[in-house]
Amino acid sequence: METAHRVKALCGQVFRYGISTGRAERDPTPDLRGALRPNKTKHYAAITEPEDVAELLRAIDGYGGEPVTIAALKLAPLVFTRPGELRHAKWADIDLENATWSFVASKTDQPLIVPLPTQAVDILRDLHGLTGRSEFVFPGARSNKRPMSNVAMKAALDRMGFKGQMTVHGFRAMARTILAERLGYPENYIEQQLAHTVRDPNGRAYNRTQYLEQRREMLQSWANYLDGLRQKINY
Repeated sequence: METAHRVKALCGQVFRYGISTGRAERDPTPDLRGALRPNKTKHYAAITEPEDVAELLRAIDGYGGEPVTIAALKLAPLVFTRPGELRHAKWADIDLENATWSFVASKTDQPLIVPLPTQAVDILRDLHGLTGRSEFVFPGARSNKRPMSNVAMKAALDRMGFKGQMTVHGFRAMARTILAERLGYPENYIEQQLAHTVRDPNGRAYNRTQYLEQRREMLQSWANYLDGLRQKINY
């Protein structure tokens, strides 16, 4: 049903383009209003309790799967970008010397700079020896000319015993919840890092490079916090 709604929206875009360029007279998709059942809101499974997060992190550390998949799973909680953005990460966009990853956010189509904590830089430096000749940081298992499969990380989480408890998208909810409730970071820093559309009181969208230094400090503290959970330090 979700796919049907998406296809209907795409068809509407095509017809509206046709109208604007003289190729079509009308957009018939509004005639289908009510023909499709409404989409049900779907929440991605996410682990947000620190004790459970610690168990998840240790499971990832001990996972015996593909090295590229393991590296992606280790990086996902540190930067909590959208899964597709992580899978499509390119070495050309990553500056290990300055510890930044720059790309265009998929949902907002706006540039985003992700400051990389030292733990993320270490993961990427190690991975570069394995995938550095590919365009993609996380190339597919069958071809390094394509990014990894969109099911690779989910399948790994399922095999580790977290099916129904944790999704790759859930790393975003995990970070958002704990950063706000446990570490006390301002919502605008977190939302900026999540690449959500954040507006100031005058309705203007924030520049995606804003709060860069504040987010750098936040992500480093977050990475240190996760290390503490992994090592059973009481936070």
